[in-house]
Amino acid sequence: MTRAGADAVEDGLAAHENKSQLRFLTCGSVDDGKSTLIGRLLYDTKLLFEDQLATLSRDSRQHGAPGGDLDFALLVDGLAAEREQGITIDVAYRFFATGKRKFIVADTPGHEQYTRNMATGASNSDLAVILVDARLGLLTQTRRHSFIVSLLGIRHVVLAVNKIDLVDFSQARFDAIVAEYRAFADGLAFETLVAIPLSARDGDNVLTRSPRTLWYDGPTLVEHLETVNVADTALARPFRMPVQWVNRPNLDFRGFSGTVASGEIRTGDAIVVAGSGRTSTVKAIVTKDGLLPRAGAGDAVTLTLADEVDISRGDVLAAADAWPDVSDQFAAHLIWMHDEPLFPGRPYLIKIGTRTVNTSITEIKHKVDVNSFQKLAAKTLGLNEVGVVNLATQQPVAFDPFAEVPQTGAFIVIDRISNLTLGAGMIDFGLRRATNVHRQALDVSKASRAALKQQKPVILWFTGLSGAGKSTVANLVEAKLHALARHTYMLDGDNVRHGLNKNLGFTEVDRVENIRRVAETAKLFLEAGLIVLTSFISPFRAERRMARELVEDGEFIEIHVDVPLAVAEQRDPKGLYKRARQGLIKNFTGIDSPYEAPEAPELRLDAGTRSPEDMAEEVVAYLTTRGYLG
Repeated sequence: MTRAGADAVEDGLAAHENKSQLRFLTCGSVDDGKSTLIGRLLYDTKLLFEDQLATLSRDSRQHGAPGGDLDFALLVDGLAAEREQGITIDVAYRFFATGKRKFIVADTPGHEQYTRNMATGASNSDLAVILVDARLGLLTQTRRHSFIVSLLGIRHVVLAVNKIDLVDFSQARFDAIVAEYRAFADGLAFETLVAIPLSARDGDNVLTRSPRTLWYDGPTLVEHLETVNVADTALARPFRMPVQWVNRPNLDFRGFSGTVASGEIRTGDAIVVAGSGRTSTVKAIVTKDGLLPRAGAGDAVTLTLADEVDISRGDVLAAADAWPDVSDQFAAHLIWMHDEPLFPGRPYLIKIGTRTVNTSITEIKHKVDVNSFQKLAAKTLGLNEVGVVNLATQQPVAFDPFAEVPQTGAFIVIDRISNLTLGAGMIDFGLRRATNVHRQALDVSKASRAALKQQKPVILWFTGLSGAGKSTVANLVEAKLHALARHTYMLDGDNVRHGLNKNLGFTEVDRVENIRRVAETAKLFLEAGLIVLTSFISPFRAERRMARELVEDGEFIEIHVDVPLAVAEQRDPKGLYKRARQGLIKNFTGIDSPYEAPEAPELRLDAGTRSPEDMAEEVVAYLTTRGYLG
């Protein structure tokens, strides 16, 4: 290659590198043509190689494309299941470019079952192309996706009225759909909303203007994507950088690595550690390519500071004159993404920035009807439902309201055992500043109270099916401990429902809250230095685990009073199984509500073959040999 040719190549690469980039997603209901549209964009912008075109032609014939046409959806639907069913399941990302701009497009599923995948695609997008089948008009999933798009902060929307060819390019049909959508979207705070009639299959108004819609005088889809102004405002927001890693390669260097989430930072700028309030100034901005005078949103850097400041992974560095909020309670919008519903009171993890903390949803204020935006009363959130909730975290976290700084106002909810992502949330506001409420220091400690009683405080958590004999064994254990002059207190499932938990029923939500309250109460008695006995079915492992984690190691003994369901049902001392079998009692454990047996209890008592007296003796012996009785 000549020098002139090499220079031309370099100039071309530089020009391409300097093009602006737009990230957008396609969404809408099933079979609205999302994958076909992306395939058409790739085809029309000539980004397909000859072998790809040959494969597409072969696959189109194999999957029955009409009239020998190319089925552009096959360019994006990569999973075998997608091709067989003709639907999108996973999020597919594709890259293409025009002379003016580079694009990354996410093709997201239309099925309600995969709404969580759609939300994933929306979380990184600047613009949404919402497709509507011109024959069907607005559907529930169209509204759901539009609401989620708005909720996730996307402010630029294209309403693509697809398959306009199947309604004879009717302007009246197009205008009716656009009018209905604009009325629906009036409260969604979109900055731009452009409606375009198109046929993704035939290419009408995709790249070039269609002669079959002469009544339409707006831009083609590509023209609009090339020119829409979606300038990122992250640089204009206050400086925020969640710390990903404390970089300490040797004794002479200590830096704090992360990606700048918003704003910009310069050498010499004053910063604050949001959680502790400690301040310092930036000594240097370090990258693998050397020092920088400044860094902005999206830059991955290491900051060194002028002072020795205690900073760990998960801390947020912020501009000293614009602090984020710090709280352990806040209100948020939450999209639930798991088949198992959300239960208030159940322990979860949330990840916000680089910080992961224990949390629980303390209240579901309401869920949102995506069709009418009505606020509906709710005790749980199911798959793909959106609600407004209150959360409480075990430690304070630094955050900004999502509307102000999306990068530090978004979080995900994670299952503590499986590590699966269960939901995605956007913080609305803090419910209190974490510095306003503190635990009162007490002069008399748990240890001193226990020493006075000459015993080690512990919770004996008896669990098992109704009729297993939990209360009988627990009563015998308490009587034996009382005879040994030990200080105890008994919390029984039936008794607490006459007072502390009299307002709770037996739904899964109420059962979770029942055990949460009992666990907190048992902890208070433990702090008093007592041996606490609790007798509850407590059917769910998550709540028993939550109770265990409230106290220190060695202060929780799980005792499974184990009996086969048939034996418990045969005993039926209160006639509950019989009534449950007759349908007179709903949500009865073992019949129409599950019991999750302990996987590794400290004690397993075979209540099907042993006497209560024998089992009680085993419990007392366990306490004696392990030093709980002094």
